[in-house]
Amino acid sequence: NDLATKGRAVLHGILFGTDSARIRAESFATLDEVVRVLGKEAAWSLTVEGHTDATGTAAHNQVLSEQRAQSVKGYLAGKGVASGRLATVGFGQAKPVADNDTELGRAQNRRVELVRK
Repeated sequence: NDLATKGRAVLHGILFGTDSARIRAESFATLDEVVRVLGKEAAWSLTVEGHTDATGTAAHNQVLSEQRAQSVKGYLAGKGVASGRLATVGFGQAKPVADNDTELGRAQNRRVELVRK
């Protein structure tokens, strides 16, 4: 578990609708695993980071990334994680991990990361 060893984890498989902060159903299993881990690690607090690709304007992507981070926090809180243990931040398109000129790269840049505080 990267959260335990590195203090940071990329949540692969957290998907949203295009230009939306609505979490797609296929993401729930991954998020439920986060809930399980947080249940076992009661001292952990996390920051949920939202990231987008570079499609669209930087200002729009900033807002979208913030909304997506809030959606993940809302899901986790709805499953019993105390909201005081969860902070959110959006980085928009400012921290790409791959090339935004390819579909694969854009997909890798659209991500949620968790950081242990």
